[in-house]
Amino acid sequence: MRKVQRALMSVSDKSGVVGLARALADMKVEILSTGGTARTLRQNGIEILDVSDYTGFPEMLDGRVKTLHPKIHGGLLGQRENPEHIKTMAKHGIEAIDMVVVNLYPFEATIAKPNCTLDEAIENIDIGGPTMIRSAAKNYRDVAVVVDPGDYDDLIAELRENDGQVSARTRFRLAKKVFQMTARYDGAISNYLSTVEGED
Repeated sequence: MRKVQRALMSVSDKSGVVGLARALADMKVEILSTGGTARTLRQNGIEILDVSDYTGFPEMLDGRVKTLHPKIHGGLLGQRENPEHIKTMAKHGIEAIDMVVVNLYPFEATIAKPNCTLDEAIENIDIGGPTMIRSAAKNYRDVAVVVDPGDYDDLIAELRENDGQVSARTRFRLAKKVFQMTARYDGAISNYLSTVEGED
């Protein structure tokens, strides 16, 4: 079992995210967040730390670069049982991130809109989100990664029943969902682009 002490939340679909964040805050979990998610949580009275303040690096390039930073990915990929990883993390001021709650830019919903342009479709190809959830899923023994709002209620119940911990079985189940999601997401992008003529 792994106790969740720090969580990163950044979602396009905000269904249920306030309830999950409130449950985490009640368990004294530090919450990192970005952009619209950070605003939503603050508006609902939930204390969060902006990712830009955590990393010391601002969001930039119209929000294209927010979470692509060693303090984020080191915190996700560092193995807690590996002394060299722990030593390296300490050396570089990287703190462990125990949970990631992320869903991706709505690419499929965007391209389903009438008269969707190629530029609009491209802007809705998520980069940071898939990178974070794949990092977390690869390190599922140490990190719980949640991509489906339908899992929030069960997760809250498990956290409450287990003193803020997530079981290995749950972490593995959630990690499998990540790779199913990213495979589907990349497939949708590939299928769409195959139907579009390139530019000269």
